[in-house]
Amino acid sequence: MKKILTLFASFALVFTTAFSAEAPAFTVKVSGHGQPMILIPGLTCPGEVWDTTVEHFKDRYECHVFSLAGFGGTPAHSTDAPFLASSRDAIVSYIRIHKLDHPVIVGHSLGGFLALDLAAKNPSLAGPLVIVDSIPFLTGVMRPGTTPDQARAGAADMRRYFDSMDNAAYEQSIRAGTNTRGMVASDEDHARIVAWSLASDRATVASAMTELFSADLRADLARIQSPTLVFASWIAYKPYTDHARIEATYREQYASLPHLKLVVSDTAHHFIMFDDPQWLFAQMDSFLSAQSPASN
Repeated sequence: MKKILTLFASFALVFTTAFSAEAPAFTVKVSGHGQPMILIPGLTCPGEVWDTTVEHFKDRYECHVFSLAGFGGTPAHSTDAPFLASSRDAIVSYIRIHKLDHPVIVGHSLGGFLALDLAAKNPSLAGPLVIVDSIPFLTGVMRPGTTPDQARAGAADMRRYFDSMDNAAYEQSIRAGTNTRGMVASDEDHARIVAWSLASDRATVASAMTELFSADLRADLARIQSPTLVFASWIAYKPYTDHARIEATYREQYASLPHLKLVVSDTAHHFIMFDDPQWLFAQMDSFLSAQSPASN
């Protein structure tokens, strides 16, 4: 009977979300039982990117897996509001509407940025954070020494170039993997990323990229109260960098975050949950168990 009630509650939660005010910003799939855990995917990825993570945690956590509007075949959000801010605020509303008590928030890439922004703007709402290969000032990593004003100007130039491409050129760039092939080790996983990118709404992707490359959360991190586990990767860029330099870059960017644990993978590319899931899970298990009431 308990299992039946749990399944019914999960179904009801998904059903309610589908017809609530925040539904246009995302869809949510809920499974498992225990402490609530929110999982947010990165650019162009649907919630499916977290499937193996959910399988690992669903016996201890109630997993709320988000698919952001416009990504990976999820219908685009019909609004002119900024993508990142509106997505963040919709997730905040979801947490409050469903009375999720200090949920663990897991985010990959753009999803990690949203998790950080949510916790900085709503420090009393979030539980522990798990940030998978995301950074608060992305342009500062790609072009060291860049100021926030320069980042915004560069992002505007990128948006103009993006908008100037016809659909054939845009799709060809995705299929070629120019910007994605180094993000994952296997050809099979890269094919999944390409398929999700082709299924994503082009205008949504352009807006999200422009905002992400313009954004700088470094100073805001000081407001985050949550213990935070940050994963970093570097091996895909071995000709240009190494473990020590990547770790130094991440520590510099996260310098104002009060409760930081940083771990750097020496084997996985950007999609750590694909390339080395067991290492990822072991790090998460250790971190999250240390945050449980019984261990404090």
